[in-house]
Amino acid sequence: MSDLQQKTTGAFNERMRLIRLRRKKEDLRFWQEFKLVPRGAIWTMVILYLLAIAIGMSANYWNFHHNPSAFFGDLYDTPFLSYLGLFGAITTVALTISCFVFLIGYVNRDARRRGMNSALWTLLVIVLLPSAAFVGFLIYFLMRDPLPYPCPQCGKMVGPRFNFCPNCKCNLHPSCPNCKREVEETDKFCPYCAYELGPAQQTPEAIPS
Repeated sequence: MSDLQQKTTGAFNERMRLIRLRRKKEDLRFWQEFKLVPRGAIWTMVILYLLAIAIGMSANYWNFHHNPSAFFGDLYDTPFLSYLGLFGAITTVALTISCFVFLIGYVNRDARRRGMNSALWTLLVIVLLPSAAFVGFLIYFLMRDPLPYPCPQCGKMVGPRFNFCPNCKCNLHPSCPNCKREVEETDKFCPYCAYELGPAQQTPEAIPS
């Protein structure tokens, strides 16, 4: 492997390490994340589900009186089981479709709040959906950028791709004084050379003119 390839691989691995560390700081909770799903998508799926139940039960009732063996055969000896079976089938299909629709909506909103190309990622998961099912979503969750986070010096929110805080010029990617490789803000020792890291250097505040 050439020196260029080694440097490129090393830089990529370091960047992924910082991304993983920042992701661990994200306090993501299911119901808070579920709120990202567009309300229009949720209500649309609820209405379609209720319509499917109404149509299915009406068809089941009609067939029970006109063609008892059409759907469930011997289950029509106990009508309750026929209705229960149809209800379960419709609910299973509805939950599966809703899961995909909600995930697509979530990817679109989540990519936007992380400063990523929401249209591109939404298109990717939709294109991969027919042939690869959840693979597109898996790729997104593995590759997505961390959420914006507060600057360790001034507390202002900064993007995950920023190298310096635009408010106080704090170095958001500090490096080890010994080996010059990137370290995380909370590291007490360098993960590469075990050098003891002191407190983060404070960037002097600008003197007002």
